[in-house]
Amino acid sequence: MSIQHVSLRQLRVFEAAAVHRSFSKAADCLHLTQPGVSMHIKELETNAGLPLFERIGKRLHLTQAGEELLTHAREILKSLKDAEDALDGLKGLKRGRINLAVVSTAKYFAPQLLAQFGKEYPALEIRLAVSNRNAVIEQLVANEVDLAIMGRSPETLDTVAEAFARNPHVVIAAPDHPLARERRIPAQRLADENFIVREPGSGTRLAMQQYFDEHGVSCRVAMEMASNETIKQAVMAGMGVSFLSRHTIDLELKTRRLAILDVRGTPVMRQWHVAHLSRKRLSPTAAAFREYVLTRGREMLRAREAGA
Repeated sequence: MSIQHVSLRQLRVFEAAAVHRSFSKAADCLHLTQPGVSMHIKELETNAGLPLFERIGKRLHLTQAGEELLTHAREILKSLKDAEDALDGLKGLKRGRINLAVVSTAKYFAPQLLAQFGKEYPALEIRLAVSNRNAVIEQLVANEVDLAIMGRSPETLDTVAEAFARNPHVVIAAPDHPLARERRIPAQRLADENFIVREPGSGTRLAMQQYFDEHGVSCRVAMEMASNETIKQAVMAGMGVSFLSRHTIDLELKTRRLAILDVRGTPVMRQWHVAHLSRKRLSPTAAAFREYVLTRGREMLRAREAGA
């Protein structure tokens, strides 16, 4: 037998089993029976001439051959998906799929963009993944997503990234915090405050660190949290202050549950970008959404900023 005789069905079953590290979970995901999954894997191993999985204790692991095959299987399945999108695009954007990754701060406006775009193209399938900056970069590198909405992409990553809106970052506190009544607060005054911050790897944490480094201030990190929502709750409870994107606190400002501190050098202005790998050929649907972000996204965030 030869690896050339494998079927796409076998590759899809293999990828699901490799991701979940479980035949039963792969069966649930693909709506198959566990014996059916086992049969596909056995046939694939026969064609490959090598075992693809090994069980150590109670856990299922990929063998070296399995790791190698998984890399190529994903490339094959992704190429087929790209071909499907291209053909769908020739039908006039009536069908197709977009895989979009956004950094967690962008979740406060990205769903609105997707909803409006979806109204114009209701037959499109849109998949949204929300992660921190490092995870979004990993998804881009792995070619798991078509587009990403994020801050500036790393210089080491070969991407096409275009800015479409400003992303101001501010220092926030509970409304009854003593600094909430002061104006033109020097950055050095913040050295005595307990900061509740995002985790390392987030774009917000990176912007905060750059601000304090530029002003020669050592920030006292009291707590790290991976959720903007949890950080806001902690700040509202008086547990400390924080540094967040202005786009994440609209509701809390309107209801006067949070206050923006008037700190010199703030807001720290960053930019939102829509990015994709340079080597990636965007499908017509993904290209259409990119143009939509660059026009409607810019208009939407400018309107929100003007109404702040």
